[in-house]
Amino acid sequence: MSEVVMWNGSKRLQTQVLPVAEDTVSIRSLDWDRDRFDIEFGLEEGTTYNSFLIFGDKTALVDASHEKFHDLYLSTLQAELDKMGRKIDYIIVSHTEPDHSGLIPAVLDRYPEAIVCGSKVCLAFLQGLTHRPFTSQQVKGGDKIDLGQGHVMEFVMAPNLHWPDTMFSFDHGTNVMYTCDAFGLHYCTSDPFDVDIKAMMPHYRFYFDCLMKPNAKSVTTALRKVKDLQFEIIANGHGPILKYNVPELVGHYGTWAGAVSKTKASVAVLYASDYGFSDRLSQTLARGITKAGVETEMVDLLSADAQEIVAVAGRNKGIVLMCPPNDSAEARTSLAALTSAIKKGTQVVVAESFGGKDEPVDTLLASLVDVGASAMGAPLRVKDIPQQGLYQAFEETGTDLAQVLTGKEKLAELKSMDMDIAKAIARISSGLYVVTAAHNNARSAMVASWVSQASFEPLGLSIAVAKDRAIESLMQVGDSFVLNCLGEEDFSGTMRHFLQRFAAGADRFDGVSTFNAPNCESLPVLSSAIAYMRCKVVSRLETPDHWVSYCEVEDGEVMRPEARTAVHRRKIGNYY
Repeated sequence: MSEVVMWNGSKRLQTQVLPVAEDTVSIRSLDWDRDRFDIEFGLEEGTTYNSFLIFGDKTALVDASHEKFHDLYLSTLQAELDKMGRKIDYIIVSHTEPDHSGLIPAVLDRYPEAIVCGSKVCLAFLQGLTHRPFTSQQVKGGDKIDLGQGHVMEFVMAPNLHWPDTMFSFDHGTNVMYTCDAFGLHYCTSDPFDVDIKAMMPHYRFYFDCLMKPNAKSVTTALRKVKDLQFEIIANGHGPILKYNVPELVGHYGTWAGAVSKTKASVAVLYASDYGFSDRLSQTLARGITKAGVETEMVDLLSADAQEIVAVAGRNKGIVLMCPPNDSAEARTSLAALTSAIKKGTQVVVAESFGGKDEPVDTLLASLVDVGASAMGAPLRVKDIPQQGLYQAFEETGTDLAQVLTGKEKLAELKSMDMDIAKAIARISSGLYVVTAAHNNARSAMVASWVSQASFEPLGLSIAVAKDRAIESLMQVGDSFVLNCLGEEDFSGTMRHFLQRFAAGADRFDGVSTFNAPNCESLPVLSSAIAYMRCKVVSRLETPDHWVSYCEVEDGEVMRPEARTAVHRRKIGNYY
């Protein structure tokens, strides 16, 4: 382990070098204090950026690191090469997202003779990143490069996991498969391998849900492509390297992606890769769509051909369009194909990318409506660098779109429930509560009744949250929230307020009196509550349509000792 270096005054950075397999080492860049910002960093345990060196007769570097690690990573890399008396012959670029390729220009400065290997799309993106000529070798699926001493690298194209240029690399000499983002997790620990799978799993699943689930078809395709490769270690780009639980963790990807493919509705999310915030915001919209049980198909407007756009427009019930740059000939071709092929009645959402050269969002929406599409609402606008509140609004818009597409189908499913059973289960009574949660500038709330005490020591409770609830993203493992108890004599006004359908991104606390929970200033407590408990999510159990969270109660207060909690009774169990 290197010494800890401080970045921006308060963020701890460190590098770790370790052997992964024969003639193979990993340089892990440990970002201990990576903040929750982009949606997939929801669990706040930092992250790592994993890079690898393979020493055959030739030396290959697989991926690099984030720009913030510039001096620390380059000095560590140089030390490992000096130790072996080597230079870099090949740079294998799994994809060009900046957290993995940000330092490739700096590596090329030191080793300008290195051959850069990547997919066709990858090399085109990298040219724009480096702004200089470099020696490159385009590889396709099934191509191989022999590094010597048995290290034969075979390449597998895995587009959209989670960028359009992604590829895997398999070393036949060590049975190590290099997968970059796929099979990763944002979880920073000094243990380099998947030893503590119990601690890893919430992060592994959340990472899948945010980054891979929107590309479930691509996950299934990639798994099919690698099924005959005898990989024993997965050298991923983030988090612990997978060594001890590979079959189980790969199996989860197959199961989770397979569940998505069974959905009846689907939405195409059209974005512009490596332009403004198009990638991140499109992933956030897709996250909102998939959490409501609708499949997404991610398509890059800058690399897809017109025929692909036409096919996508024909097979999806909804379209999300992120504004592409107005000076891109590829984008203009894709937009023309979209307007010619979109079906009448297709639900569309159009959003800005905040790239500085966005096509006018109102014009784009009007062009789709003019050919028969149905607008879900006004375009989504981005007026500043996105913060968590804006990401929340985008996710909620995605969920709203999915609910519009599946509303009739879900209502029919509820009506098909056995009525005798539904009436019996309705005899389970419960209290009435409002759950409030917040993080940074994102806040949310919901009425809850499926709540029960679950343990004495420590004091704990369970709460069921529907997967498509807006608040679900703020109730991950490690997150805190407040459970507000409603009084039986005056609950109706509060409940009516929080039961209304809010517009995406709307402030659910507008007009509601609150105060901050002690020891956690960001969490709102309802002034009208008769009691409250500040809770922390410890674990989650998945059911078909809800997450059941076990939570420890960390603090609480009874504010109206004489009042009793409102009781919720139902006549039938197919609604709340």
